[in-house]
Amino acid sequence: MATKNVLTISEVTRYIKSLMEEDVMLQSVWIRGELSNVKMHSRGHLYFTVKDDQSRMQAVMFAGHNRYLKFKPENGMKVLIRGEVNVYEPYGQYQFYAKEMQPDGLGSLYLAYEKLKAQLEEEGLFAPERKKAIPSFPARIAVITSPTGAAIRDIIITLKRRYPMAQVTLLPVLVQGEQAPSSITRAIKQADLAGCFDCLIVGRGGGSIEELWAFNDEEVVRAISDAHVPIISAVGHETDFTISDFVADLRAPTPTGAAELAVPDQQEVRRSLSMLKVRLKKLMKDHVAAESAKLERLKRSYAFRYPEQLIQQKEQQLDGFLDRLKRGILQTVTEPAKQLKHIDKTLQMLHPQVRVQKATEETKQLQTALIKAMKEQVKSKRIPFEKSISELHLLSPLRLMDRGYSLIYDQNTDSLIKSTKQVQVGSKVDIRLKDGNVHCVVEKTDNG
Repeated sequence: MATKNVLTISEVTRYIKSLMEEDVMLQSVWIRGELSNVKMHSRGHLYFTVKDDQSRMQAVMFAGHNRYLKFKPENGMKVLIRGEVNVYEPYGQYQFYAKEMQPDGLGSLYLAYEKLKAQLEEEGLFAPERKKAIPSFPARIAVITSPTGAAIRDIIITLKRRYPMAQVTLLPVLVQGEQAPSSITRAIKQADLAGCFDCLIVGRGGGSIEELWAFNDEEVVRAISDAHVPIISAVGHETDFTISDFVADLRAPTPTGAAELAVPDQQEVRRSLSMLKVRLKKLMKDHVAAESAKLERLKRSYAFRYPEQLIQQKEQQLDGFLDRLKRGILQTVTEPAKQLKHIDKTLQMLHPQVRVQKATEETKQLQTALIKAMKEQVKSKRIPFEKSISELHLLSPLRLMDRGYSLIYDQNTDSLIKSTKQVQVGSKVDIRLKDGNVHCVVEKTDNG
C-alpha cells in the first residue's frame, strides 16, 4: 500500500479551508433561514444554527458585529444574514461567520429601505435646518390620503373639533399598490403648485411594511422634500417609521396626531383670548388711570394756574439767556483774538531768522569769553613754565657737555656705559658729544 499520498486530517481540513477562501462568492454572501439553538456567550459572541426545510448550518456572530443589531435574535425567527462561509479547523466542519443580520419578514424591502434612507441622509434631506415651521393658525389645509380609509375620517373629525374655522381640502390618492407612489407624488406637487394651502397632511392608517411601502418610495420622498408648503407626515401607527417621516417638516405618530399638530385647539384659543382680553382691559384701565392722574397734576400745575406770570418769568429767563449769549459771542470773538496775538508773538520769537541772529550773538560772546579765558590761562601758566625750564636747564646733562664731558652708549642695546666691564674688544659704541655722535670700535680696555 503506497503511503506517499496519505494526508493528515489537519492537511485535508486546511486544504478544504483554502478552497473556500478562494471562492469569492462564499466570502460575502446573503443567506435566508430560521434561527435555532441561539446562545449568547458570556464574552458577547452569538452562536446559533441557521436552517431551512432541508438543511442546517452552524453559525457564529462575534461581539464586534452583533453589538450593532437592532433586534434580539430568538429561536424560530426568520432572518437574512450576510457573512462568509468557512471551515472551523478544530472540528473540521464548515460554518457561517455572520457580520450582519436582519429580520426576514421585511426581506428585500428592508434592504431597499435602509439603502435609500442612508442615501437621502447623506444628501442632507433629513437635516433639521431644512425643516419648515408649521403655521400656528392655518386657514387652509390639504389632506393627501385615501378617501375611503379610516385615516381621513379621523383627520377631518379632529380638525373640525379642534379648529372648525380651517378649510379642509381632501386630495384623494392611492396609498398602496404599484400606482400609489405616482398618485401621492402628483397630489403633493399639485397642492404645492396651487400655493393656496398653509400646510399639507400626507399619510394613511396603519398596515404592514408592504402596505406602507409607497411612503418609502424615492419619488414620494423627494416630492415632500422639494415642496415649499410645510408638510406633516402621518403614516401608520406610532411605532411605524417610513422615510417620508424623516424628510417631512413634522412627523406625527398617527393621522389623528397629525390633525392635532396641524391646528390649535379652539377651546384653548378661546381661553387664551379671554385671558388676553382681561389683561388688555386691565392694561387699558391702568393706562387711562395713569394718564388721568397726569392730567390732574398738569391742571394743578403753576403753568395752568398762573399762565401770565409763567410767561413773564420765561421772558425774563429769555433776556438772561440773550445777555449770556452776547457775552459768550463777545468772549468767543475777543479771546481767540488775544490767543492769536499771543501765538503770533510766540511764533515771531521762534522764527528761524530771530533764532539764528540770537545764536550768532551768543556765539560771538562765547568766542570773546573763550579768547579772554585762554589768554588768562596762558598768562597764569607762563611764569611756572619758565621757572620749570630754568630748573631743568640747571639739571640738564648737556651743560656738562659744554665743559667737555661726553656720554658713551652701547650701539646694540643703546644703554649707557658706566664701566669698562660693560664693553669688550671689538664692541661698537657711540660717544655722544655736545654737537653730535662719534661711532667707535673698542680696540683695548684698561682697568684703572
